[in-house]
Amino acid sequence: MQKIIVIIGPTGIGKTELAFDLAPKINAEILSGDSMQIYQEVSIGTAKPTFEELKKVKHYLVNQRSIFDEYSVKDFVAEGIKAVDEIVAKDAVPLVVGGTGFYINALVNKLQLGEPGEYQTSVDSKWEEYLKKNGEEELWRVLHEKDPAAADKIAPQNSRRTLRALTVIDRTGKLFSKQQKKITPRYDALIIGLNSNREEVYHRINKRVDKMMDLGLLKEAKFVYENRDREHQAIQAIGYKEFFPYFSGEKTLDDCVSKLKQASRKYAKRQLTYFKHQLQVTWLDPLQDKKVSDHALEEINNFLNK
Repeated sequence: MQKIIVIIGPTGIGKTELAFDLAPKINAEILSGDSMQIYQEVSIGTAKPTFEELKKVKHYLVNQRSIFDEYSVKDFVAEGIKAVDEIVAKDAVPLVVGGTGFYINALVNKLQLGEPGEYQTSVDSKWEEYLKKNGEEELWRVLHEKDPAAADKIAPQNSRRTLRALTVIDRTGKLFSKQQKKITPRYDALIIGLNSNREEVYHRINKRVDKMMDLGLLKEAKFVYENRDREHQAIQAIGYKEFFPYFSGEKTLDDCVSKLKQASRKYAKRQLTYFKHQLQVTWLDPLQDKKVSDHALEEINNFLNK
């Protein structure tokens, strides 16, 4: 089975920095495991690597689609498999880096993603209307109330799968989590998780939001807001929708920045919950361990050479 390296962790923990440090040491090319970095129009709010960084190490699944294109986790997996094959063909190491747990899980393992034989059914319109009115996070909370085990396996931003799960529960009268097939691995993956104490992580998130504002996040958010009538993924992405009340004159900019910091902290908590429950992870602390790169490299070399 093909070996790959994966670096995960909550937003703002330092995944990109570690990946850039490790890549030349293990002859790796990077595959983005973030659901939003695929889109060309949004860079600051998605913490996309800079143009200069992208030139240093070959990247895949970055800047390849417009936010107005259809793009799902199924597309991500198909393109991710192709990218892994291309990297391996160069005798390089595939290094997956990102914080979208469900996307990474779907790539590493053979999850059901709507292939023939799964629930080939239309989605109930009532749940589509609920999504439009309340947003993806509230839709996910409904699923969590009905079927916590299913919700833990679905990222809140993956509204399509949440819609499907709620529809299946309604139509079958059975928990969606009880209808899942056994998961089998697609790759032999070493998953390195980065985390630290909660206060440190939250502090970094707050500082990161301030830095994004300095870099021009508001301009990006305005573009998303001005195109809100066109269906696209970024409308619901954390980092953009929090500013909509500012653009509509309902809230101050400071209020919206505070809301973004709060939403980002909550997202980090959900990320960690997903990682800890759904993936086999080797955890390291990049904030307390000054030699975290050396320790990660040791884990990787042991894994690749065994």
